[in-house]
Amino acid sequence: MIPLRAKPAIGLLIIAAACLAAAAAPMLAPYDPTQTSLLALNPPSAAHWLGTDELGRDILSRVLYGARISLGVGIGAAAVATLLGVPVGLGAGYLGGRTDLLAVQVIDLFIALPGLVLALIITAMVGPSIRNLILILGFVMWPAVARMVRGQAFAVRESVFVEAARAVGAQSGWIIRRHVWPNVVHVVAAQFAVTIAFAIFTSSSLSFLGLGVPPPTPDWGGMVRAGFDYLIVNPAMSLAPGAAVALTVAGFYLLGARDS
Repeated sequence: MIPLRAKPAIGLLIIAAACLAAAAAPMLAPYDPTQTSLLALNPPSAAHWLGTDELGRDILSRVLYGARISLGVGIGAAAVATLLGVPVGLGAGYLGGRTDLLAVQVIDLFIALPGLVLALIITAMVGPSIRNLILILGFVMWPAVARMVRGQAFAVRESVFVEAARAVGAQSGWIIRRHVWPNVVHVVAAQFAVTIAFAIFTSSSLSFLGLGVPPPTPDWGGMVRAGFDYLIVNPAMSLAPGAAVALTVAGFYLLGARDS
């Protein structure tokens, strides 16, 4: 087993490698990721380290450029989920009463619905695109963030320093900003990493099902699906992007494990 203290370091190393691949894709990729050729379904070789796909496109180049899409969608969706979920969780956890009751009902309603199924339904309604994917995944994932923040805020509001602030007449908004939020931000940061991992995995699942980033844009989930029919000819078509998804998701989960 990986020691708990080593998990964030390993996760950070994996994430740094993925971010480097995404940022330096134009320099690292040997070919244009959308450039087709007559060398369709070629096995790995010196010219094409991971071979080519059914349209003769270099798989390594598409995996490198696909990191940009997957990381962009993951980080964007996590940001949307955090912006929606944190205020709801802070307000519900600190204010309590009817505010908390209403927030809990809404949160439980969303959490009761499977995230992937809900994302599938909404994506089918509004259409697949990178922007829609970010907004849809953020909308699907905010309840989990809100529930986590609510629990942390509920615990902090019973602290002595919060009671002292109330006693001297401090307003609820000031207490939340100065006392509650600083004591939950480290948990939110860990949850943010986990949310990115879930967003990358879900966006790849949507792409695998044909409702992700439209082709010919390189996307890891779409590449896995495209290579599914050619596993015998060139397994790298599916295995390479699939490994990229698995490693990146594991990296973000390991990074978020510091507060688990």
